[in-house]
Amino acid sequence: MAIIVVPERVGDEAAIYALTEAAFEGQPHAGGNEHDVIDRLRERGQLWLSLVAKDGEELVGQVTFSLVTLSDGSSPWFGLGPVSVLPSRQREGIGAQLILAGLDKITKEGALGCVLTGNPVYYQRFGFKLAPANVPSRESADYFQLKLLGAGQAKGCFAFHSAFYSVFPE
Repeated sequence: MAIIVVPERVGDEAAIYALTEAAFEGQPHAGGNEHDVIDRLRERGQLWLSLVAKDGEELVGQVTFSLVTLSDGSSPWFGLGPVSVLPSRQREGIGAQLILAGLDKITKEGALGCVLTGNPVYYQRFGFKLAPANVPSRESADYFQLKLLGAGQAKGCFAFHSAFYSVFPE
């Protein structure tokens, strides 16, 4: 059956949580709280876009996009991640399909660009480049990346929403 990418629906939350937890379990680059980040973004009204990949009725992948800020005040800028695929379905292109669909959506919405913290080798295929001049204070310059969309450049430092770092509501 073909994979379809659709917006998250009410009722998908538990499946997304379990999928994300399984996708990141034991991964050396994982913070261990990726599944909680999505819930915190949703609870705080900061989950701008959540797309799910479905194979029939089975949810096999998910990608999150949230707004980020740039110290120069320009907007809108988006953060990509987490992106998750069931371990048994990884390396089938599902993650790439989710990422491309999300990038297309935020581009159509006028995004100036998109940032993420992740494997540079993987994300360069989507046009992301390391952005050490723009790295948030709590992220690593070795993994922080930027893809310009509607902007010619990004001046200043980015900041992800506090839901990425905190356990307790603001």
